[in-house]
Amino acid sequence: MATSITTQTLADTISQNHAVLVDVRPSAAYNGWALRGEKRGGHIPGSVSFPVQWFELFDEETIKKILSEKGFFSENIILTGYPDDLDRAASGFNRFGLDAVQVHEKGTPDWASQEDRPLRFLPRYRHLVHVEWLEQLLNGENPDKTDMKPYVLAHVNFDNWGDYDEGHIPGAIWLDTLCLESERTWNRHPAGELEQELADLGITRDTMVVLYGRTANPNMSQDHPGKQAGQLASMRAAMILMYAGVQDVRVLDGGLDSWLRAGHSITHEEVEPRSVSATGLDIPEHPEYIVDTPEAKDLIAGSDSELVSMRSWEEYIGNVSGYHYVGPKGRIKGAVFGNNGSDAYHMENYRNHDDTMHSFHEIEANWKQMGITPDKRIAFYCGTGWRASEAFFCAWLMGWPNVAVYDGGWFEWSSDPENPVESGIPENHSGPK
Repeated sequence: MATSITTQTLADTISQNHAVLVDVRPSAAYNGWALRGEKRGGHIPGSVSFPVQWFELFDEETIKKILSEKGFFSENIILTGYPDDLDRAASGFNRFGLDAVQVHEKGTPDWASQEDRPLRFLPRYRHLVHVEWLEQLLNGENPDKTDMKPYVLAHVNFDNWGDYDEGHIPGAIWLDTLCLESERTWNRHPAGELEQELADLGITRDTMVVLYGRTANPNMSQDHPGKQAGQLASMRAAMILMYAGVQDVRVLDGGLDSWLRAGHSITHEEVEPRSVSATGLDIPEHPEYIVDTPEAKDLIAGSDSELVSMRSWEEYIGNVSGYHYVGPKGRIKGAVFGNNGSDAYHMENYRNHDDTMHSFHEIEANWKQMGITPDKRIAFYCGTGWRASEAFFCAWLMGWPNVAVYDGGWFEWSSDPENPVESGIPENHSGPK
Protein backbone atom coordinates (compact mmCIF):
# COMPACT_ATOMS: atom_id res chain seq x y z
CA MET A 1 0.00 0.00 0.00
CA ALA A 2 1.21 3.51 -0.82
CA THR A 3 1.70 6.03 1.97
CA SER A 4 -1.19 8.46 2.39
CA ILE A 5 -0.80 12.19 2.94
CA THR A 6 -3.25 14.91 3.90
CA THR A 7 -4.28 17.91 1.84
CA GLN A 8 -2.16 20.20 4.03
CA THR A 9 0.89 17.96 3.67
CA LEU A 10 0.34 17.93 -0.08
CA ALA A 11 0.23 21.73 -0.16
CA ASP A 12 3.44 21.99 1.87
CA THR A 13 5.24 19.43 -0.30
CA ILE A 14 4.37 20.91 -3.69
CA SER A 15 5.14 24.45 -2.51
CA GLN A 16 8.71 23.27 -1.93
CA ASN A 17 8.89 21.43 -5.27
CA HIS A 18 9.70 18.19 -3.48
CA ALA A 19 7.48 15.95 -5.61
CA VAL A 20 5.82 15.39 -8.96
CA LEU A 21 2.06 15.64 -8.52
CA VAL A 22 0.05 13.38 -10.82
CA ASP A 23 -3.71 13.76 -11.34
CA VAL A 24 -5.20 10.34 -12.22
CA ARG A 25 -8.74 11.49 -12.99
CA PRO A 26 -10.11 11.47 -16.56
CA SER A 27 -8.87 14.26 -18.82
CA ALA A 28 -12.27 15.94 -18.67
CA ALA A 29 -12.00 16.37 -14.90
CA TYR A 30 -8.49 17.73 -15.23
CA ASN A 31 -9.74 20.24 -17.81
CA GLY A 32 -12.48 21.57 -15.56
CA TRP A 33 -15.54 19.32 -15.59
CA ALA A 34 -16.84 18.36 -12.14
CA LEU A 35 -17.53 14.72 -12.98
CA ARG A 36 -18.40 13.48 -9.50
CA GLY A 37 -20.07 16.46 -7.93
CA GLU A 38 -16.93 18.11 -6.59
CA LYS A 39 -17.44 21.68 -5.39
CA ARG A 40 -15.17 23.17 -8.05
CA GLY A 41 -13.78 21.80 -11.28
CA GLY A 42 -10.19 21.83 -12.44
CA HIS A 43 -6.85 20.56 -11.19
CA ILE A 44 -4.26 21.44 -8.58
CA PRO A 45 -1.68 23.84 -10.08
CA GLY A 46 1.44 22.03 -11.22
CA SER A 47 -0.21 18.61 -11.47
CA VAL A 48 0.36 16.41 -14.50
CA SER A 49 -2.51 14.52 -16.11
CA PHE A 50 -2.29 10.72 -16.27
CA PRO A 51 -5.76 9.10 -16.16
CA VAL A 52 -5.71 5.80 -14.26
CA GLN A 53 -7.75 4.23 -17.09
CA TRP A 54 -4.67 4.36 -19.28
CA PHE A 55 -3.13 1.46 -17.37
CA GLU A 56 -5.97 -0.74 -18.63
CA LEU A 57 -6.41 0.85 -22.04
CA PHE A 58 -2.83 0.72 -23.34
CA ASP A 59 -0.22 -1.98 -23.71
CA GLU A 60 3.05 -2.01 -21.78
CA GLU A 61 5.10 -0.32 -24.49
CA THR A 62 2.61 2.53 -24.82
CA ILE A 63 2.57 3.09 -21.05
CA LYS A 64 6.37 3.21 -21.00
CA LYS A 65 6.31 5.74 -23.82
CA ILE A 66 3.82 7.95 -21.98
CA LEU A 67 5.82 7.79 -18.76
CA SER A 68 8.92 8.83 -20.70
CA GLU A 69 7.08 11.64 -22.51
CA LYS A 70 5.84 13.05 -19.22
CA GLY A 71 9.23 12.71 -17.53
CA PHE A 72 8.09 10.56 -14.62
CA PHE A 73 11.52 9.74 -13.25
CA SER A 74 11.16 11.44 -9.89
CA GLU A 75 11.80 9.44 -6.74
CA ASN A 76 8.84 11.20 -5.14
CA ILE A 77 5.48 11.01 -6.90
CA ILE A 78 2.21 12.02 -5.28
CA LEU A 79 -1.06 10.83 -6.78
CA THR A 80 -4.22 12.87 -6.49
CA GLY A 81 -7.62 12.43 -8.05
CA TYR A 82 -10.79 10.64 -7.01
CA PRO A 83 -10.06 8.73 -3.77
CA ASP A 84 -11.34 5.35 -4.96
CA ASP A 85 -8.92 5.42 -7.93
CA LEU A 86 -5.73 6.17 -6.01
CA ASP A 87 -4.67 2.71 -4.82
CA ARG A 88 -5.29 1.30 -8.29
CA ALA A 89 -3.19 4.07 -9.79
CA ALA A 90 -0.41 3.50 -7.28
CA SER A 91 -0.31 -0.18 -8.20
CA GLY A 92 -0.07 0.80 -11.86
CA PHE A 93 2.91 3.06 -11.27
CA ASN A 94 4.55 0.42 -9.09
CA ARG A 95 4.34 -2.09 -11.94
CA PHE A 96 6.49 0.23 -14.01
CA GLY A 97 9.21 0.64 -11.43
CA LEU A 98 7.99 3.84 -9.78
CA ASP A 99 7.94 2.71 -6.17
CA ALA A 100 8.21 5.92 -4.16
CA VAL A 101 4.54 6.81 -4.62
CA GLN A 102 2.33 8.58 -2.11
CA VAL A 103 -1.40 9.14 -2.39
CA HIS A 104 -3.42 12.20 -1.47
CA GLU A 105 -5.89 10.43 0.82
CA LYS A 106 -8.96 12.58 0.27
CA GLY A 107 -8.05 13.42 -3.28
CA THR A 108 -8.73 16.42 -5.47
CA PRO A 109 -12.36 16.84 -4.29
CA ASP A 110 -11.07 17.68 -0.80
CA TRP A 111 -8.70 20.29 -2.22
CA ALA A 112 -11.53 21.72 -4.33
CA SER A 113 -13.83 21.96 -1.32
CA GLN A 114 -11.50 24.49 0.32
CA GLU A 115 -12.10 27.81 -1.39
CA ASP A 116 -8.66 29.18 -0.56
CA ARG A 117 -6.92 26.37 -2.48
CA PRO A 118 -6.12 27.39 -6.07
CA LEU A 119 -7.31 25.36 -9.08
CA ARG A 120 -6.41 25.59 -12.77
CA PHE A 121 -8.67 24.67 -15.65
CA LEU A 122 -8.86 24.89 -19.42
CA PRO A 123 -10.51 28.33 -19.86
CA ARG A 124 -13.10 27.16 -22.39
CA TYR A 125 -13.33 23.54 -21.27
CA ARG A 126 -17.12 23.49 -21.76
CA HIS A 127 -16.54 23.46 -25.51
CA LEU A 128 -14.53 20.22 -25.24
CA VAL A 129 -17.24 17.87 -24.05
CA HIS A 130 -16.91 14.36 -22.66
CA VAL A 131 -18.90 11.17 -23.14
CA GLU A 132 -20.95 11.43 -19.91
CA TRP A 133 -22.00 14.96 -20.84
CA LEU A 134 -23.13 13.84 -24.29
CA GLU A 135 -24.98 10.86 -22.83
CA GLN A 136 -26.91 13.19 -20.52
CA LEU A 137 -27.73 15.52 -23.40
CA LEU A 138 -29.07 12.68 -25.55
CA ASN A 139 -31.15 11.43 -22.61
CA GLY A 140 -32.95 14.78 -22.48
CA GLU A 141 -31.11 15.99 -19.40
CA ASN A 142 -29.46 19.37 -18.92
CA PRO A 143 -25.74 18.64 -18.46
CA ASP A 144 -24.75 22.33 -18.34
CA LYS A 145 -27.40 23.20 -15.75
CA THR A 146 -28.20 26.30 -17.80
CA ASP A 147 -30.95 27.29 -20.21
CA MET A 148 -31.22 24.48 -22.75
CA LYS A 149 -30.70 25.41 -26.38
CA PRO A 150 -31.74 23.54 -29.50
CA TYR A 151 -28.81 21.37 -30.49
CA VAL A 152 -27.43 19.51 -33.48
CA LEU A 153 -25.13 16.52 -33.05
CA ALA A 154 -23.06 15.88 -36.17
CA HIS A 155 -20.85 12.99 -37.33
CA VAL A 156 -18.21 14.69 -39.47
CA ASN A 157 -15.93 13.45 -42.23
CA PHE A 158 -14.91 14.25 -45.78
CA ASP A 159 -16.74 12.94 -48.84
CA ASN A 160 -17.62 9.54 -47.43
CA TRP A 161 -21.23 8.80 -46.55
CA GLY A 162 -20.16 5.25 -45.77
CA ASP A 163 -18.27 6.45 -42.69
CA TYR A 164 -21.58 7.65 -41.25
CA ASP A 165 -23.49 4.63 -42.55
CA GLU A 166 -21.10 2.20 -40.85
CA GLY A 167 -22.31 3.44 -37.50
CA HIS A 168 -22.77 6.72 -35.67
CA ILE A 169 -23.91 8.03 -32.30
CA PRO A 170 -27.72 7.87 -32.04
CA GLY A 171 -29.26 11.20 -33.03
CA ALA A 172 -26.29 12.38 -35.09
CA ILE A 173 -26.74 13.84 -38.55
CA TRP A 174 -24.12 13.45 -41.30
CA LEU A 175 -21.94 16.50 -41.93
CA ASP A 176 -19.69 16.33 -44.98
CA THR A 177 -16.90 18.93 -44.85
CA LEU A 178 -17.53 19.57 -48.55
CA CYS A 179 -20.59 21.55 -47.49
CA LEU A 180 -18.24 23.98 -45.71
CA GLU A 181 -15.19 24.16 -47.97
CA SER A 182 -14.38 24.04 -51.68
CA GLU A 183 -13.08 20.81 -53.20
CA ARG A 184 -11.10 22.93 -55.65
CA THR A 185 -9.27 25.26 -53.24
CA TRP A 186 -10.10 23.65 -49.85
CA ASN A 187 -10.89 27.14 -48.55
CA ARG A 188 -14.15 27.91 -46.76
CA HIS A 189 -17.17 28.55 -48.94
CA PRO A 190 -18.30 32.15 -49.57
CA ALA A 191 -20.74 33.59 -47.04
CA GLY A 192 -23.90 32.99 -49.08
CA GLU A 193 -23.10 29.34 -49.74
CA LEU A 194 -22.14 28.75 -46.09
CA GLU A 195 -25.39 30.25 -44.86
CA GLN A 196 -27.48 28.04 -47.14
CA GLU A 197 -25.56 24.91 -46.14
CA LEU A 198 -25.97 25.69 -42.44
CA ALA A 199 -29.68 26.33 -42.94
CA ASP A 200 -30.01 22.96 -44.67
CA LEU A 201 -28.28 21.33 -41.67
CA GLY A 202 -30.65 23.05 -39.24
CA ILE A 203 -27.89 25.17 -37.72
CA THR A 204 -28.59 28.74 -36.65
CA ARG A 205 -26.59 31.33 -34.78
CA ASP A 206 -28.08 30.10 -31.49
CA THR A 207 -27.92 26.35 -32.09
CA MET A 208 -25.56 24.38 -29.88
CA VAL A 209 -23.57 22.26 -32.32
CA VAL A 210 -21.73 19.17 -31.04
CA LEU A 211 -19.22 17.71 -33.49
CA TYR A 212 -17.27 14.47 -33.51
CA GLY A 213 -15.48 12.17 -35.94
CA ARG A 214 -14.20 8.64 -36.15
CA THR A 215 -10.52 8.50 -35.21
CA ALA A 216 -9.67 5.79 -37.74
CA ASN A 217 -11.73 3.92 -40.32
CA PRO A 218 -10.08 0.64 -41.41
CA ASN A 219 -12.54 0.17 -44.28
CA MET A 220 -11.45 3.28 -46.17
CA SER A 221 -8.69 3.29 -48.77
CA GLN A 222 -5.26 4.15 -47.43
CA ASP A 223 -4.93 7.39 -49.41
CA HIS A 224 -8.40 8.75 -48.60
CA PRO A 225 -8.13 11.76 -46.27
CA GLY A 226 -11.05 10.52 -44.19
CA LYS A 227 -9.35 7.26 -43.21
CA GLN A 228 -7.49 8.74 -40.25
CA ALA A 229 -8.92 12.24 -40.18
CA GLY A 230 -12.50 12.00 -38.96
CA GLN A 231 -11.73 13.82 -35.73
CA LEU A 232 -9.60 16.31 -37.65
CA ALA A 233 -12.66 16.93 -39.83
CA SER A 234 -14.68 17.84 -36.76
CA MET A 235 -12.04 20.42 -35.80
CA ARG A 236 -12.15 21.88 -39.31
CA ALA A 237 -15.94 22.10 -39.14
CA ALA A 238 -15.77 23.69 -35.68
CA MET A 239 -13.44 26.44 -36.87
CA ILE A 240 -15.58 27.31 -39.90
CA LEU A 241 -18.80 27.35 -37.85
CA MET A 242 -17.16 29.65 -35.31
CA TYR A 243 -15.92 31.88 -38.13
CA ALA A 244 -19.47 32.00 -39.48
CA GLY A 245 -20.82 33.08 -36.09
CA VAL A 246 -22.41 29.98 -34.54
CA GLN A 247 -22.24 30.92 -30.87
CA ASP A 248 -21.91 27.54 -29.15
CA VAL A 249 -19.70 25.04 -30.97
CA ARG A 250 -18.43 21.99 -29.10
CA VAL A 251 -16.28 18.98 -29.95
CA LEU A 252 -16.48 15.55 -28.33
CA ASP A 253 -13.03 14.90 -26.86
CA GLY A 254 -11.67 11.65 -28.30
CA GLY A 255 -14.39 11.45 -30.93
CA LEU A 256 -16.46 8.38 -31.72
CA ASP A 257 -13.79 6.10 -30.28
CA SER A 258 -14.28 7.60 -26.81
CA TRP A 259 -18.02 6.89 -27.08
CA LEU A 260 -17.36 3.27 -28.03
CA ARG A 261 -14.73 2.75 -25.32
CA ALA A 262 -17.30 3.82 -22.75
CA GLY A 263 -19.51 0.93 -23.88
CA HIS A 264 -22.13 2.97 -25.69
CA SER A 265 -23.92 1.74 -28.78
CA ILE A 266 -23.96 3.17 -32.28
CA THR A 267 -26.70 3.03 -34.86
CA HIS A 268 -27.07 2.71 -38.62
CA GLU A 269 -30.34 4.65 -38.62
CA GLU A 270 -30.06 7.79 -40.70
CA VAL A 271 -31.08 11.06 -39.06
CA GLU A 272 -32.31 13.72 -41.48
CA PRO A 273 -31.34 17.31 -40.66
CA ARG A 274 -34.22 19.61 -39.78
CA SER A 275 -33.59 22.50 -42.12
CA VAL A 276 -34.43 26.06 -41.12
CA SER A 277 -35.54 29.00 -43.22
CA ALA A 278 -33.18 31.49 -41.60
CA THR A 279 -29.96 31.13 -39.61
CA GLY A 280 -29.79 34.54 -37.97
CA LEU A 281 -26.14 34.72 -39.05
CA ASP A 282 -24.30 37.62 -40.63
CA ILE A 283 -21.40 35.61 -42.05
CA PRO A 284 -18.62 36.02 -41.14
CA GLU A 285 -19.30 37.20 -37.61
CA HIS A 286 -15.70 36.36 -36.69
CA PRO A 287 -13.61 37.28 -39.73
CA GLU A 288 -10.56 37.47 -37.46
CA TYR A 289 -10.53 33.65 -37.18
CA ILE A 290 -9.36 33.25 -40.79
CA VAL A 291 -6.56 35.02 -42.65
CA ASP A 292 -5.80 34.91 -46.34
CA THR A 293 -2.49 35.26 -48.16
CA PRO A 294 -1.97 39.05 -47.83
CA GLU A 295 -2.40 38.94 -44.05
CA ALA A 296 -0.28 35.79 -43.81
CA LYS A 297 2.56 37.80 -45.37
CA ASP A 298 2.01 40.59 -42.85
CA LEU A 299 2.20 38.10 -39.98
CA ILE A 300 5.54 36.79 -41.19
CA ALA A 301 6.91 40.31 -41.41
CA GLY A 302 5.55 41.46 -38.05
CA SER A 303 7.50 41.52 -34.80
CA ASP A 304 4.47 40.64 -32.68
CA SER A 305 2.99 37.89 -34.84
CA GLU A 306 3.80 34.39 -36.09
CA LEU A 307 2.69 32.19 -38.95
CA VAL A 308 2.90 28.66 -37.57
CA SER A 309 3.34 25.58 -39.75
CA MET A 310 1.19 22.71 -38.50
CA ARG A 311 2.84 20.27 -40.90
CA SER A 312 5.08 17.32 -40.14
CA TRP A 313 8.85 17.73 -39.95
CA GLU A 314 9.30 15.95 -43.29
CA GLU A 315 6.91 18.43 -44.90
CA TYR A 316 8.48 21.39 -43.12
CA ILE A 317 12.02 20.68 -44.32
CA GLY A 318 10.81 19.90 -47.85
CA ASN A 319 11.32 16.15 -48.11
CA VAL A 320 7.65 15.54 -48.99
CA SER A 321 4.70 17.69 -50.00
CA GLY A 322 2.36 15.79 -47.71
CA TYR A 323 -0.43 15.26 -50.25
CA HIS A 324 -0.76 13.32 -53.49
CA TYR A 325 -2.45 16.32 -55.13
CA VAL A 326 0.18 18.89 -54.05
CA GLY A 327 3.42 18.88 -56.03
CA PRO A 328 5.65 21.59 -54.52
CA LYS A 329 7.71 20.76 -51.44
CA GLY A 330 9.05 23.08 -48.78
CA ARG A 331 7.59 25.60 -46.37
CA ILE A 332 6.46 29.19 -46.29
CA LYS A 333 9.57 31.26 -45.75
CA GLY A 334 9.63 32.61 -42.22
CA ALA A 335 7.03 30.21 -40.83
CA VAL A 336 7.61 28.74 -37.37
CA PHE A 337 7.49 24.95 -36.92
CA GLY A 338 4.40 23.87 -34.95
CA ASN A 339 5.19 20.13 -34.84
CA ASN A 340 1.83 18.50 -35.45
CA GLY A 341 2.83 14.85 -35.80
CA SER A 342 3.95 12.23 -38.28
CA ASP A 343 2.09 13.15 -41.47
CA ALA A 344 -0.78 15.07 -43.04
CA TYR A 345 -3.48 13.07 -41.28
CA HIS A 346 -2.22 12.81 -37.71
CA MET A 347 -1.91 15.17 -34.75
CA GLU A 348 -0.07 12.97 -32.24
CA ASN A 349 1.70 15.91 -30.63
CA TYR A 350 -1.60 17.57 -29.75
CA ARG A 351 -3.44 14.48 -28.53
CA ASN A 352 -3.05 11.84 -25.89
CA HIS A 353 -2.72 8.24 -27.01
CA ASP A 354 -6.50 7.84 -26.64
CA ASP A 355 -7.00 10.81 -29.01
CA THR A 356 -8.21 13.15 -26.30
CA MET A 357 -6.60 16.59 -26.25
CA HIS A 358 -3.14 16.82 -24.70
CA SER A 359 -2.89 18.66 -21.41
CA PHE A 360 -3.08 22.32 -22.37
CA HIS A 361 -0.06 23.00 -20.16
CA GLU A 362 2.00 20.63 -22.30
CA ILE A 363 0.82 22.25 -25.53
CA GLU A 364 1.53 25.72 -24.20
CA ALA A 365 5.01 24.73 -22.98
CA ASN A 366 5.90 23.27 -26.39
CA TRP A 367 4.67 26.38 -28.16
CA LYS A 368 6.61 28.65 -25.83
CA GLN A 369 9.87 26.92 -26.80
CA MET A 370 9.18 27.94 -30.41
CA GLY A 371 8.23 31.53 -29.61
CA ILE A 372 4.50 30.88 -30.02
CA THR A 373 2.95 32.86 -27.17
CA PRO A 374 -0.52 34.26 -26.42
CA ASP A 375 0.59 37.88 -26.54
CA LYS A 376 1.15 37.61 -30.31
CA ARG A 377 -1.19 37.45 -33.29
CA ILE A 378 -0.93 33.77 -34.27
CA ALA A 379 -2.14 32.13 -37.48
CA PHE A 380 -1.76 28.40 -37.98
CA TYR A 381 -1.46 26.81 -41.40
CA CYS A 382 -0.99 23.33 -42.81
CA GLY A 383 -1.69 21.94 -46.27
CA THR A 384 -5.37 22.78 -46.60
CA GLY A 385 -6.54 23.90 -43.15
CA TRP A 386 -7.49 20.79 -41.20
CA ARG A 387 -4.49 20.38 -38.92
CA ALA A 388 -4.32 24.15 -38.54
CA SER A 389 -7.96 24.11 -37.39
CA GLU A 390 -7.15 21.67 -34.59
CA ALA A 391 -4.27 23.85 -33.40
CA PHE A 392 -6.56 26.90 -33.61
CA PHE A 393 -9.25 25.12 -31.58
CA CYS A 394 -6.71 24.12 -28.90
CA ALA A 395 -5.46 27.71 -28.63
CA TRP A 396 -9.02 29.04 -28.53
CA LEU A 397 -9.94 26.59 -25.76
CA MET A 398 -6.88 27.85 -23.89
CA GLY A 399 -8.28 31.37 -24.07
CA TRP A 400 -5.67 32.75 -26.43
CA PRO A 401 -7.15 36.05 -27.65
CA ASN A 402 -5.74 36.50 -31.13
CA VAL A 403 -5.56 33.24 -33.08
CA ALA A 404 -6.55 32.32 -36.62
CA VAL A 405 -6.12 29.85 -39.46
CA TYR A 406 -4.39 30.74 -42.72
CA ASP A 407 -7.04 29.09 -44.84
CA GLY A 408 -5.09 28.77 -48.08
CA GLY A 409 -2.15 27.07 -46.41
CA TRP A 410 0.67 25.45 -48.31
CA PHE A 411 -1.69 24.44 -51.13
CA GLU A 412 -2.50 28.05 -52.01
CA TRP A 413 0.87 29.58 -51.12
CA SER A 414 2.90 27.11 -53.18
CA SER A 415 0.68 27.58 -56.24
CA ASP A 416 2.06 31.09 -56.74
CA PRO A 417 5.76 31.08 -57.77
CA GLU A 418 6.07 34.67 -56.52
CA ASN A 419 5.54 33.58 -52.91
CA PRO A 420 8.84 32.95 -51.06
CA VAL A 421 9.51 29.37 -49.94
CA GLU A 422 12.40 27.57 -48.33
CA SER A 423 13.43 24.04 -47.44
CA GLY A 424 16.06 22.23 -45.42
CA ILE A 425 16.71 22.30 -41.68
CA PRO A 426 16.65 25.88 -40.36
CA GLU A 427 19.69 27.18 -38.55
CA ASN A 428 19.63 26.47 -34.80
CA HIS A 429 16.77 23.96 -35.19
CA SER A 430 17.44 20.35 -34.28
CA GLY A 431 14.07 19.04 -35.38
CA PRO A 432 11.03 17.68 -33.55
CA LYS A 433 11.41 16.43 -29.99
